Amino acid sequence: MKTQMVFNKLQTDIVLTKGQIQDFRRQGYLVVLGGFSKADASLIQCWSDELIALPEKSGKHWVYRERHRQNDNTSLIERIEKISPFHCGFQSLSNSLKQPVHQLLGEEPVLFKEKINFKMPGGGGFKPHQDIQAGWDQYADFFINAFVSIDESTIQNGCLEICTMPKNKKIYRSWQPISSAEAGQLHFLPVETNPGDLIFFDCFTVHRSSNNFSQKARRIYYATYNKYSAGDHLERYYSDKHKSYPPDIDRLDSSEYTFLV
Repeated sequence: MKTQMVFNKLQTDIVLTKGQIQDFRRQGYLVVLGGFSKADASLIQCWSDELIALPEKSGKHWVYRERHRQNDNTSLIERIEKISPFHCGFQSLSNSLKQPVHQLLGEEPVLFKEKINFKMPGGGGFKPHQDIQAGWDQYADFFINAFVSIDESTIQNGCLEICTMPKNKKIYRSWQPISSAEAGQLHFLPVETNPGDLIFFDCFTVHRSSNNFSQKARRIYYATYNKYSAGDHLERYYSDKHKSYPPDIDRLDSSEYTFLV
C-alpha cells in the first residue's frame, strides 16, 4: 500500500528574545518550552509516523537499527538520518529552525546534518559526550543543534541531560571520549520536554541520555547547522559517513562497520 504523505506548512514563527540569545551564549544551551504550537507539534508527529512507514530503499533516507537492551533478539529502529531531501514536511521543519539558529549564530545558517533519534522502549542511551568530538571539526569549527521534541521526553524514557557547567570547550579532544573521571565531575540537568518543545545547544555542550525504560517511544528530531560562511558540508558529510557507517540497507553481511563521522 502506498503511503499517503501529509504536508501542511508549519505555522509557528520562532523568534528568540535578546535575553534568550544572551543565555545561550553564556551557557551553551537554551530551552524553549512550547516552541512549536500544539497543531504544529501534532503535524511533526504525523510526519514521523510517515517516515517509519516508508519503505527502505538505497539512496533514500537512512535507517539504522539497534538491539533491545533487555532482549537481544529484538531489533528496534534507532534513528533515521538524511530526511529532508525525501520528505517535504521535514524540509519545512529544518527551514523553519533556521530563523532562531540565525539569531544564535549571528549569521545565516546552513544545514549540516539531521536525524530523528527514536529511542523506542528498550532503546539505548548515550554516554556523556560533545558532538564536536565526532570528527565534526574537519568540516567547520562551530555548530548549533536544534532539538525538537516529537514525543513527551521524561527521565523514565531517557530524556536529554545537559551539563550545566558553562562552556565546556576545554574538555574537547577530537575522537577521544570524555573519561569516567571527567564525567564524574560534571553536573547534568535532565530536561523533560513535551511535543513541540525546543532545545538549542552548541557542539561543545556536554550531554547524555539514559536507556528507555518505559513503554513509550521518545522521538527527537535533531537538525545541526553551521555558519554559511564556513561552507555547505551536508553532501560531503554524508558521503564520508557512508564509507564507514552506511545505513542498514547498504550494508554487507560480511563487513564490519565503525562509526567515524
